[in-house]
Amino acid sequence: MSDKKEFKAESKRLLDLMINSIYTHKEIFLRELISNASDASDKLYYKALQENISGFSREDMAINLIVDKENRTLTIADEGIGMNKEELEEHLGTIANSGSFEFKNALEKGVSDVDIIGQFGVGFYSAFMVADEVDVYSKKYGEDKGYLWKSDTSDGYTVEEAEKATHGTTIVLHLKKDTEEEDYSKYLDQYEIERLVKKYSDYVHYPIKMDVTTSRKKEDSDEYEDVVENKTLNSQVPLWKRQKKDITKEEYDEFYKAKFNDFEAPQRVMHNTVEGAVSYTSLLFIPSKTPMNYYSQDYKKGLQLYSRGVFIMDHAEDLVPEHFRFVKGLVDSQDLNLNISREMLQHDR
Repeated sequence: MSDKKEFKAESKRLLDLMINSIYTHKEIFLRELISNASDASDKLYYKALQENISGFSREDMAINLIVDKENRTLTIADEGIGMNKEELEEHLGTIANSGSFEFKNALEKGVSDVDIIGQFGVGFYSAFMVADEVDVYSKKYGEDKGYLWKSDTSDGYTVEEAEKATHGTTIVLHLKKDTEEEDYSKYLDQYEIERLVKKYSDYVHYPIKMDVTTSRKKEDSDEYEDVVENKTLNSQVPLWKRQKKDITKEEYDEFYKAKFNDFEAPQRVMHNTVEGAVSYTSLLFIPSKTPMNYYSQDYKKGLQLYSRGVFIMDHAEDLVPEHFRFVKGLVDSQDLNLNISREMLQHDR
């Protein structure tokens, strides 16, 4: 039995604003939901550390993506801390009420090994940019009952008891129908999903897995067959987070050429980590030759910007002065003052 409930304290206009105006690109919904799944996994990992619960390691916890083209659903499932009925209503029924923000505050004086990406409580609602209905199945770690939170945003949401075998949260997106302006079916394409994970979530701590169909040559035959394999889509550990002494020149060169589409190795590599009032890691490259279009108006200066390994923006112009605009590279910081959509920097040092 479920009761229909209105979104607490917020108007439908605010929800429409968040769905249609906060984010510039619809594709980042996957980044937001994967980041939330990573947060939930971090919370359980932290609990396991605090309470000495055996059997938990980051390598064993995964985020699973499931595509169902026939029913037009995309599912994001984690094995994290999960939510009970009250938490589903509190965190999903109230816009901009983030459990991650509260959890981060509680961590201020504790363990620093756990990164909470989402702090604003609106990332979840980016799902409604591409879906006209969202189902959230969740079961809190250590509790017996699972629950289903469901909404199409029209007039609120419902929460009811539901079967769920394991702890964690499973989000099912019922994708919108394609229009002349927007192709929503592309989010059911395995190559598009792989691209988005590689672009935005490649360095999330946990393996992001999905069944992928590949064509292979049959043994002792010239014929090919389709094979489905469960593939890890992300590399998990960014090169710049590794110790400099453990990275070879060849690894730096290959990273640069792949990341910045250059056929030649860089002339110089600068890899620095700064800790203090503002902490960040920078990995900068001086190209061997003048970049293409360098003297034209089409040339875009700026560094790639990451927050805790999650990709934020491609050309952050404020990070390099004009006379160093030939420099390629990236900056990753946990001290960025991002606005609620993570797409723009607030004014800070």
